[in-house]
Amino acid sequence: MYELLRLLWGTILLRPYVFAFLAVYLVAGWRHIGWKRTLAYIPAGYALAWASEFSSIHWGFPYGDYFYIQNTADRELWVFGVPFMDSLSYVFLSYCSYSLALFLLSPVTFRSGNLLTLETTQIRRSRHVLILGAFLFMLLDIVIDPVALQGDRWFLGRIYGYHHEGFYFGIPMSNFAGWFLVGVVLVWALQVLERIRLLDSKTHLPSIRSSWMRLLGPALYFSVLVFNIAVTFYIGEMLLGLVDVLLFAALLVPIVCFTIYKHLNLTPVQP
Repeated sequence: MYELLRLLWGTILLRPYVFAFLAVYLVAGWRHIGWKRTLAYIPAGYALAWASEFSSIHWGFPYGDYFYIQNTADRELWVFGVPFMDSLSYVFLSYCSYSLALFLLSPVTFRSGNLLTLETTQIRRSRHVLILGAFLFMLLDIVIDPVALQGDRWFLGRIYGYHHEGFYFGIPMSNFAGWFLVGVVLVWALQVLERIRLLDSKTHLPSIRSSWMRLLGPALYFSVLVFNIAVTFYIGEMLLGLVDVLLFAALLVPIVCFTIYKHLNLTPVQP
């Protein structure tokens, strides 16, 4: 038990940015889906993510044939060959992708200084949210994985590699396909939790009465992008950084324009 606690504490000290993002997830989730679902999704999302990584390093599915390098096994927690912090990060990455998908697919308006997101049960459970959420989840990895692969050049450290170098800055296309597939599973898990009435809580704000706090999930999504783009430029990968910035702009500008369009063309909906 002492060794487990030591490694867990070491993980927090070694990967503070992961736990900072996780803290934002806790607040965003509490205000959006309720504290019970927010807490329930941590072990559920972690387990699904860990299983996908364990499967891939042993059998090459779903991300392709890659391997972990346990250079930090004496300083942070690893679970059967998979770094704890890596699988844990899937929790907030998938949630913010789900949250952004909901924001994009829900009508919005501004009233008395508040942002109102008319997020209905039908929208939350829709296939459109499932597919868009998984796609946004995959887009995160397009920015994250190339810079993470060069972790020896920044504070991540070199923790993994591919047996065969891929086309996109060293990343094989199978990895992105795997992220989309796992994204479908994780967003589906969030939709399943949404159906469980026992997980309803008083702190779950009805979406039709939501405020600017509703933007925490989408803000987390773009914060992760900004963090990884900043690291990319920090290590001197200018071409990769420029590609990432173009991707960032290609996401942000249409989202802002579409939000304004939805506000100007709002029609009443039933929650």
